[in-house]
Amino acid sequence: MDAIYYEAHKNLYINLTNRCSADCVFCIRNFADGVYGYDLRLSREPTTEEVIGALEGLDLSKYREIVFTGLGEPTIRFDVVLAVTRWLKSRNIRVRLDTNGQAALINPGRDVVSELKTAGLNSVSVSLNAESEDKYNKLCRPIHKNAYSAVLDFVKGARKAGISTRVTVVNVPEIDLKKCRKLAEELDSSFHIRTLSEAASKEI
Repeated sequence: MDAIYYEAHKNLYINLTNRCSADCVFCIRNFADGVYGYDLRLSREPTTEEVIGALEGLDLSKYREIVFTGLGEPTIRFDVVLAVTRWLKSRNIRVRLDTNGQAALINPGRDVVSELKTAGLNSVSVSLNAESEDKYNKLCRPIHKNAYSAVLDFVKGARKAGISTRVTVVNVPEIDLKKCRKLAEELDSSFHIRTLSEAASKEI
């Protein structure tokens, strides 16, 4: 059976899709089938009803927060994110979105930040992964043009909407961590350095 969710760090992580709008050179999906012993490869993507059905069988109160993440970009399944967030918030559960920040490009014509705020999202963790557009395009290899500026706009929009916002980078030599930290400060967001996965570190 596909792993719709997995546990780690006292959180519950929801695995909605393996699809992504980027192909980061250091992404775990290029080197392993999952994390923490969970195989996150999906034979098919779960419906909203299947996700909620899986969550209904759990004691959600024992988790610090429920996090949309996985091997792909959750906002590719944006309507599922919104629906499940609303369901969780009706039960007073904290909800976080781990994202590449490209939601506006993935879902053109929609005010993605406003919709997330209205659904009740508490926080976002945005993979910045570069101090410049050129570096971002080289390392993250986005499908969409102007992806880096879209990521910055997403962070700005989330902060303006009052959503708790964190930007993250992977600790690899190509990324200037000091410049990224300064950029996070300019974006009025917290900053977190992620360790390169063991599987990726053996290959890169």
